[in-house]
Amino acid sequence: MTSFTMSSIDVLESNVLKSDMLYIMRHGKTDWNAEHRLQGHTDIPLNDEGRKMAQRAAEEYKDVHFDVCFCSPLIRAKETAQILLSGRNVPIEIDERLIEMSFGVFEGAAHVFKLPDCPIKNLFLHPEKYTVPVEGGERFEDVFARTNAFMNEKVEPLLQQGKDVLIVGHGALNSCIVAQIKKLPIEKLWSEDMENCKLMRLR
Repeated sequence: MTSFTMSSIDVLESNVLKSDMLYIMRHGKTDWNAEHRLQGHTDIPLNDEGRKMAQRAAEEYKDVHFDVCFCSPLIRAKETAQILLSGRNVPIEIDERLIEMSFGVFEGAAHVFKLPDCPIKNLFLHPEKYTVPVEGGERFEDVFARTNAFMNEKVEPLLQQGKDVLIVGHGALNSCIVAQIKKLPIEKLWSEDMENCKLMRLR
């Protein structure tokens, strides 16, 4: 687990100035989001609505200071970060460890909650029971391991230097980071709402 200690975790409303902070954001909407399809590692771009969401976020959070942005390698996250930070002198660093959790053979599947006996439903409904991943998928332990290594290697040293750090990632990926920071049990993994293009303060 990361050694971070958090005093609060909030979704920022707008135009809030902060300093020495850690923030996280989920990418804007994609066509697969709209169709309720699992995306995972599949590289789906933002749709027009997702780009508009990122543009609104750029205006809403224009007064929030960032020294550096770490971003998933997937295009939906990269596009979100680029739009959000357009015209700002904030470097965007891609880190492979911030890729979304893999949902294996179920990537592209729509409305999985409606599928009878669908094994990946436990990932969302009972994450503590999702101990054997679907074919080609990741375990939560895998995602925790790579995000914990990323946080300790990249983020913690910058926070110790007083830098303001932004992470742009994905729903499951971000939830795993938040769970580690807040030391949530796996049963509470989905307790923090990961809205598209909403900035969450973690420190």
